[in-house]
Amino acid sequence: INNINILVCTPGRLLQHMDETICFHATNLQMLVLDEADRILDMGFADTMNAIIENLPKKRQTLLFSATQTKSVKDLARLSLKNPEYVWVHEKAKYSTPATLEQNYIVCELQQKISVLYSFLRSHLKKKSIVFFSSCKEVQYLYRVFCRLRPGISILALHGRQQQMRRMEVYNEFVRKRAAVLFATDIAARGLDFPAVNWVLQFDCPEDANTYIHRAGRTARYKEDGEALLILLPSEEKGMVQQLLQKKVPVKEIKINPEKLIDIQKKLEAFLAQDQDLKERAQRCFVSYIRSVYLMKDKEIFDVSKLPIPEYALSLGLAVAPRVRFLQKMQKQPTKELVVSPDNKVIEPRASSLTNDEVEEFRAYFNEKMSILQKGGKRPKGTEYTLANEISGEEEEEKKDEEETEEKLAKARESQPPSVPSTGEAKETPGQFLDRDEEEEDGQDADFFTVKRHNVFGLDLQENKALQKKEPSKSSVKKKVTKVAEAKKVMKRNFKVNKKITFTDEGELVQQWPQMQKSVSKDTEDEDSTGGINLDKAKERLQEEDKFDKEEYRKKIKAKHREKRLKEREARREASKRQAKVRDEEEAFLDWSDDDDDGFDPSTLPDPDKYRSSEESDTEDLENKISDTKKKQGVRKRNNSGMEDVGPTNRNRKKAKWETLEPLDTGLSLAEDEELVLHLLKSQ
Repeated sequence: INNINILVCTPGRLLQHMDETICFHATNLQMLVLDEADRILDMGFADTMNAIIENLPKKRQTLLFSATQTKSVKDLARLSLKNPEYVWVHEKAKYSTPATLEQNYIVCELQQKISVLYSFLRSHLKKKSIVFFSSCKEVQYLYRVFCRLRPGISILALHGRQQQMRRMEVYNEFVRKRAAVLFATDIAARGLDFPAVNWVLQFDCPEDANTYIHRAGRTARYKEDGEALLILLPSEEKGMVQQLLQKKVPVKEIKINPEKLIDIQKKLEAFLAQDQDLKERAQRCFVSYIRSVYLMKDKEIFDVSKLPIPEYALSLGLAVAPRVRFLQKMQKQPTKELVVSPDNKVIEPRASSLTNDEVEEFRAYFNEKMSILQKGGKRPKGTEYTLANEISGEEEEEKKDEEETEEKLAKARESQPPSVPSTGEAKETPGQFLDRDEEEEDGQDADFFTVKRHNVFGLDLQENKALQKKEPSKSSVKKKVTKVAEAKKVMKRNFKVNKKITFTDEGELVQQWPQMQKSVSKDTEDEDSTGGINLDKAKERLQEEDKFDKEEYRKKIKAKHREKRLKEREARREASKRQAKVRDEEEAFLDWSDDDDDGFDPSTLPDPDKYRSSEESDTEDLENKISDTKKKQGVRKRNNSGMEDVGPTNRNRKKAKWETLEPLDTGLSLAEDEELVLHLLKSQ
């Protein structure tokens, strides 16, 4: 990395090399190029980019590239640009998007969007398309559902929750295929070159016109044709179309052909009924979409209150809309007005129940006091203030102002009806959607949305003191509820326990749960008038129940042993049957004889019992005969060295060999050996 001329990198990796690689430095840098400049100079990369720019030389050429270029003075000042030149390819053109890109939009209800998407895919089976969604969970759920629906075209998913290797696999696979559909989030809206994309379908409305331009830029790349389709809700149409026209983006409205619209709601309901995991994904998809709309900055286009929430849940296949906590809290939360200082700082959220006259009176009074504070207060002539004295004087004036404002607020509270909360309780700006104290379950969301305000008027101290005074009185009124009292309350209600009853083959009732007590003591009917449980009687009852349980356990064990013995007996019988069958087969084979007249008589064979009994005696005779034959052979060799004696010695030798040979192991079964012997005897 130290000996290169051109370095292509991401901000995080470059900063890591600057911090950790020993010989790497950028003192000789001549040109800095930032692609997607408006995004890379955004808040997400602010700290990283500031650290990188500090390590770069000031004398350099800087080039910023983007389809939606930034003109922010702050961004350009951070890069220390002097007299930058702005070059726009479409500056003199009528439209900011390519002429080869055909752009349309349709307006449909939220509950129809999934059916519209499925119908679109069914009618474009030989095209390559990209579908953009607003959240990862939407992509995950709809990808799985559409794979089950089998529209007739391969579907891929690309989102930020995937690992890098999986993203590369999806990208390469989509590039390789001629016809496919890619479900993606805005992760695929910038910097990725997908060749030969025919359609870009924006399923969810983009955040702004810049996001639309980057999404639509995935098609109609460098003199190629392409089509972009935007799906808008009725509440989003007006504001979004105006933004696009301001950015020189020509969009035309087209209508849906109702004959080609395929309703898939029933199929989705069937899938969710079969698969619990898919149902949970549908619920997360529902919540994530509503949250994404809720967090959008432009409230003229994105209004959660105008969404048909129950109908949208049904279109996803859900029977009931899941609970969305931040929406419930927003509905409960009263609308508040802000009091703004001349420096455009938020001072105090006000309850909406105050009248306009009271609000205006308070604003005028407060502005007067703020102007006095900004001037530093009235100073008598001939006196000199140190810095500490000046600050202490301001603090005294602030205390006076606070006392007067408290009096004003007290009057305003008295004028309010008792049901309306006072301004002291309104501690949060309208940016707060979730209250952490109300429900601890929404820990993450609450932490994300809560906006803390500074204690401007010192009202929190008085409120805390008042609460501390009230709390001991509440705790003194409450009584400690013991477990015995709770148990008595439960017993008075007479809850009926669920029973599980089964029938035997003979029609007898068997109560499986709760188990019936077989031992019912005599004293159970005479309960104590005071109520509760008599421990001594309960112990006796349990001991008697244990006896019955032990007997049942013994019976079960005996039955198991009996079954085991029966199985062993059956196994023995089967083994004996097999052995008998083998014997019968052997005897049948021995009884077998040919139809010829000269048959074999087995009585001619030697008796094996006699052979076994006389084995020991035969062995001794054989040893003696062998020794004699060896001696005779030695004498003959000496007398007749070149002569062979053909006579009784040869016969003796043959006998000795026959008698000394052990039975051969042919490797055949007993029946095959007998068949071989019979064949040899017949041939003789």
